[in-house]
Amino acid sequence: MKLRHNLAAILLTIALFLQPTPSYIYGEPAPADTQAILQKTLSIVEIDHEIERIAKKQEELTAQHKTLFAQLKQQEQEIHIQQDRAGAVVRSYYTGERDSLLMTVLGARSFKDLFVLYDYYQIIIGRDQATLDKYQTRYNSLQQTSNQIRQTSVELAEMKTNLQNQRTRVASLQNEVDEQITASGDAAAIQKLMNELTLYWENIGIYEVKRYFKALASAMQNLPDFIQKQNGAISTTGTTYTIRIGQDELNTFLRSQNEIFNDFAFTFDQDKITASGQRDQLQLSIEGHYTVENEPQNAIRFHVDKLVFNQLELPDTTRSMLEREFDLGFYPQKILSFVKATDVSTDEGVLEVKLAISF
Repeated sequence: MKLRHNLAAILLTIALFLQPTPSYIYGEPAPADTQAILQKTLSIVEIDHEIERIAKKQEELTAQHKTLFAQLKQQEQEIHIQQDRAGAVVRSYYTGERDSLLMTVLGARSFKDLFVLYDYYQIIIGRDQATLDKYQTRYNSLQQTSNQIRQTSVELAEMKTNLQNQRTRVASLQNEVDEQITASGDAAAIQKLMNELTLYWENIGIYEVKRYFKALASAMQNLPDFIQKQNGAISTTGTTYTIRIGQDELNTFLRSQNEIFNDFAFTFDQDKITASGQRDQLQLSIEGHYTVENEPQNAIRFHVDKLVFNQLELPDTTRSMLEREFDLGFYPQKILSFVKATDVSTDEGVLEVKLAISF
């Protein structure tokens, strides 16, 4: 994959050098109408990828659904057998058959007979319990499979709706682009520009964006150690702890982790975090916010609200994909194991996290 990416990037570079390419492919300001077309073109490309992802996941879930149904049928057959056996055991207790057996043991005329009969009694009772346990295990397995089937049915329905919505969205955007190209008066030039943007994004742009996100995710793993070493970063009032991180401190930390952040900086504003920078022909801006989440574990989770690549805003599908693929949050319990985050906020230049003792 990496070799193919490198080869594609080389071929793209050669192609762009052999023919004049407008500089706004690389982030220079473009005329408003051209900017709008490029914006929608990039959105179409990314939403198409989301459609492919959903369709693939849908196929996987459909196959899983069929497998679960086959398992359910097999489990239903097995549980009928165990149900009959368990019923026979229960009836034997209800009708007193086991009581009669116990009385036989208690009525033994010698210790030798008593021990032999008691051993038999224990074997029978043990088999009864094993039969009941086996029935309970089969029943639990049947219930679990049924629940999984219901869950996959819900997910498949959601995916079907999402897929239809995304296809409608792409069709609408494509119609708008076609109309704007026709109205531009130079359809051939605009189409060429769109093709070049798509080529540049798919072979270079998306990999560069992911490179930044990967570096950020890696750095955030080391943030707890950094905070612990900062004097005054953690304060306490009674049972409440507070972590304060200044944007300058965070930027210093990031640059110590990876030189990619030498031209990249975070800024904290009220309820908003912005990270932006420029390197070579890549301009990237990320806007987002933190929330406290407790599932699957207590964490300060970063959400991408806006993502701009070379002055073109990427759609929500790309933001969601990057959030799924890269974890930009951090985990307070790696700083203090006995606490959990209860609140997070940003103000001018400062990120603040409130922690409470976890019982």
